[in-house]
Amino acid sequence: MDETCQLIRDEFEERAKKSIEHLRDTLSQIRTGRASPALVESIRVEAYGTSTPLNQLAHVSVPEARQLLIKPFDPSILRDIERAILTSDLGLTPNSDGKTLRLSLPPLSEEQRKKIAARVKDFAEQARVALRNERRDANKQGEQLYRDGQITEDHHRQLRDAIDAAIKKLEAEIDEVLERKTKEVMTD
Repeated sequence: MDETCQLIRDEFEERAKKSIEHLRDTLSQIRTGRASPALVESIRVEAYGTSTPLNQLAHVSVPEARQLLIKPFDPSILRDIERAILTSDLGLTPNSDGKTLRLSLPPLSEEQRKKIAARVKDFAEQARVALRNERRDANKQGEQLYRDGQITEDHHRQLRDAIDAAIKKLEAEIDEVLERKTKEVMTD
């Protein structure tokens, strides 16, 4: 394959992998039946006059399967953290002992699990659409190079085939991530 085609393919794969990483990050923040520090890491807390991610202000641990323990590095911002959790879309009420916050996750009902599984499937579909957009852009670049006479027809065909093979592999990876997260959501 031509050096220019290889560059297009490498750029495509890099952007496509970022789409999958974004999917993984998004899914890690979705609540399942078990507690995970990723549930609260992205919550932004108004403290010290700025909006700061919770994981930069406190240590988050999982003392039990359905409980999160949040211990601020500075106890004076405990109220700010509590307020941020209450205003987040988690739907959880923190219990404070003056030094730490405890978040107890109630068990999910079957209906809630199905709704969450549907959201997970939507996120996976968004990742697939992002992959297709990346493929379209890479194929356009290859087509333009072919039209300009910078690459041969064989190189153009090889580029398209390489991108299609990469897409199949990446879509299988998305399916695997989707299956794993759906299983995690649906089991107790």
